[in-house]
Amino acid sequence: MAQTLDERTFDVAIVGGGLAGGSLARQLSLEAPALRVVVIETRKHPVREAAFKVGESSVEIGAHYFQRRLGLEPHLRSAQLEKLGLRYFFTEGDNRDIARRIELGPAVFPPVPSFQLDRGRFENMLLETVAASGITVLDGCRVDGIDLAAQGHTVRVTTPGGRAGIRTRWVVDASGRRGLIKRQLGLDRPSAHGANACWFRVSTRLRVDDWSDDPAWRSRVPTGQRWLSTNHLMGAGYWVWLIPLGSGSTSVGIVADGDLHPFPRINRFERAMEWLREFEPQCGDVIAAHASELEDFLALQHYAHACAQVFSADRWALVGEAGVFTDPFYSPGSDFIAMGNDYVTDLILRDMHGEDIASRTTAFNATYLRLFEAFIRLYDGQYRIMGNAQVMIAKVAWDNACYWAMTALLFFQRRLRDPEFMASIDPLMRRFFVLHARMQRLLNAWDRSDREAYAPAAVNVLDVEALRRLQGSLADPPMDAAALGARLEQNYALLEAFARTLQAMAAERNPALERVVGAGTDAGGLDVGALRLARAPLPVSR
Repeated sequence: MAQTLDERTFDVAIVGGGLAGGSLARQLSLEAPALRVVVIETRKHPVREAAFKVGESSVEIGAHYFQRRLGLEPHLRSAQLEKLGLRYFFTEGDNRDIARRIELGPAVFPPVPSFQLDRGRFENMLLETVAASGITVLDGCRVDGIDLAAQGHTVRVTTPGGRAGIRTRWVVDASGRRGLIKRQLGLDRPSAHGANACWFRVSTRLRVDDWSDDPAWRSRVPTGQRWLSTNHLMGAGYWVWLIPLGSGSTSVGIVADGDLHPFPRINRFERAMEWLREFEPQCGDVIAAHASELEDFLALQHYAHACAQVFSADRWALVGEAGVFTDPFYSPGSDFIAMGNDYVTDLILRDMHGEDIASRTTAFNATYLRLFEAFIRLYDGQYRIMGNAQVMIAKVAWDNACYWAMTALLFFQRRLRDPEFMASIDPLMRRFFVLHARMQRLLNAWDRSDREAYAPAAVNVLDVEALRRLQGSLADPPMDAAALGARLEQNYALLEAFARTLQAMAAERNPALERVVGAGTDAGGLDVGALRLARAPLPVSR
């Protein structure tokens, strides 16, 4: 795919042509087609499908970004897979019978769509599309260094044709975990979240629908399309993902708290299989039957990482994993790509029009990194909860409600890149972040108080009417500032009611938890009967 380097001076140089860099190039080609943009990619394209990467599962923000903002719906519908939501199976006995496990997930496709992404297929399409739009794509190239300077940056590269110095007004680091600019400027910050992961792909469909012949279990999703969900097999301190890819392969991953499941137990394929035979034997047996179809394997220790700064008025930026990364549990990777790319596009366009972007850069950094910290709270110290079906169902419902009520709504309404509006709702957002943090503490304490056994059941977050409205309202038409501000206040009131309800449920196990959240008990809650599990019947003594 490599194009010749006909010129050495560009408006924007994007270092990395993966998901973050390719989608940023696409956004710039749509919003500012006159910009001179170059994408510098290490790998030779086209890459193979079922590529050696995570990030195959998207949720609402990322899916909306790809589908609507980047205009890629035809590709998503024809070459990728629409996702049947997020689905969770909680530990039951020895985990050898999926039909006995408590299941959390939808029976039908949610009203706001998301997609499973074959990263190789998707990134090939992105670079082909941006090259066709006139953007220069240099693949099979090595970046030897980035010289940042006030008068203009220089990216030193080795191309198939030799070495070159690319002059550019803006440089955007989309190099993934290499984090070239982050390392160069000492911006790397550790994250306290100490989880590890391994993942691999097999060249066949692993359909969880085929794991049981139980007619009652199969009838819960009568279409037999559970396999189209991002399926999570849950246990104390871990989860296992199963994600289908449009190319026909299946992505499998193990993500675990390093204190409960040490990294050396999963950092080789053979060790990961031993781990599966112990904790998820039904899944392990299925994979063992297809071990000859293994396509790749990768393991990563302490994958979460933070960053001191991601956008600069000196005309550099970090997007995707070159900046921050939280955790794959709720599939937020493409969300942070979408939000980061949106901010960078705004800054580049305003700078190119001569606007002073210093204050916007400060505001965007603050909001983006604040959201990162809020997302990290969802996972840090929370992996122990994953073995508790009732508490984890409450957590998934709460976390999704917060996402739909606040972050996703702001992105869908294109207000995250409106500093004036974001400043106007700052008091509300501060209250929200406090409530959010208190709820994570409540969930952790609830888990320590709840050691009940629960009967097998099927639960769906969207069976709670208020939560179904929250998710569906993401597709509402654009609102003016006043209407959106009022909607956010209404959503926050709903979250407070939801918090009161979950606090009351937790207090049934431990009355001391009645005041953990601080949302008060003087107002009504939500009807969340659909989220309650029944206790397992006591065994009959003989």
